[in-house]
Amino acid sequence: MPSRAARQLQTRAAAPSGDPRPGGGRRRRRMKKSRDETPEQAAARKEEAAIDHALVKRAQTGDEDAFARLVDRHQRRAYRVARNLVPTDEDAQDLAQEAFLRVFRHLERFDFGHDFTTWLYRIVTNLCIDFLRKRRSSYSVSGGIGDDDGPLELEDEGQAAPSDHAEAMETAAEVESVLQTLAPHFQSVLTLRELEGLSCPEIAEIVGATHVTVRWRLHRGRKLFQEEWERRSRMREKGAADLLGENKESKDVLTPDGGRRRADRGNR
Repeated sequence: MPSRAARQLQTRAAAPSGDPRPGGGRRRRRMKKSRDETPEQAAARKEEAAIDHALVKRAQTGDEDAFARLVDRHQRRAYRVARNLVPTDEDAQDLAQEAFLRVFRHLERFDFGHDFTTWLYRIVTNLCIDFLRKRRSSYSVSGGIGDDDGPLELEDEGQAAPSDHAEAMETAAEVESVLQTLAPHFQSVLTLRELEGLSCPEIAEIVGATHVTVRWRLHRGRKLFQEEWERRSRMREKGAADLLGENKESKDVLTPDGGRRRADRGNR
């Protein structure tokens, strides 16, 4: 089910830059502040990181059950990170599985100065970026992207009415489509920030860039996303206007001499 994060990204794109309404500059600053960790959340995250570290240490000694627990704890989100970056469920499943294989092969290299999740999501993100770059190269040679890519599947915490669900699915699919037009380094930071809710320092560790670089990519990526979203909105509006024009022309009627005149509603 589409997530509120996808609708939030769409809302930002729909409002003018600097506008105090949803999506504008002042609103954006408040939204960033609201994502800061509370002391309780920070404590919970440290506790989860400690559990992961203990499991990694056991897995490094050959404890298969410990590694299986690591996979069980993180496979869902690893898949979700991949699914928000690549176009199909099958691709996301393959990349998430490959990420855990790489974790297993290089478990001895794990740096206990970092969270396990940071290391895992860095591997997932890098695999997805490589996949997207190869995919873009192949499509640039073959002539275009196919039409059979499925919609972006994102989880939501609440239940919605059928009409709301359909609208949310449409929005999520459009968000995915617009994200796919961005370069992979913009796409990855936007996904991690807007859809996964990670902080800039966390994203910097995952993508291997500085905090300043991540902030610049977010700023530039949001601008490119908004420009593409607005371009598509204008195209839809133009298409609707053209359709209305065709409907008006269709109301002309034939005259007895074979000419055409506007239908008079009062004489119907």
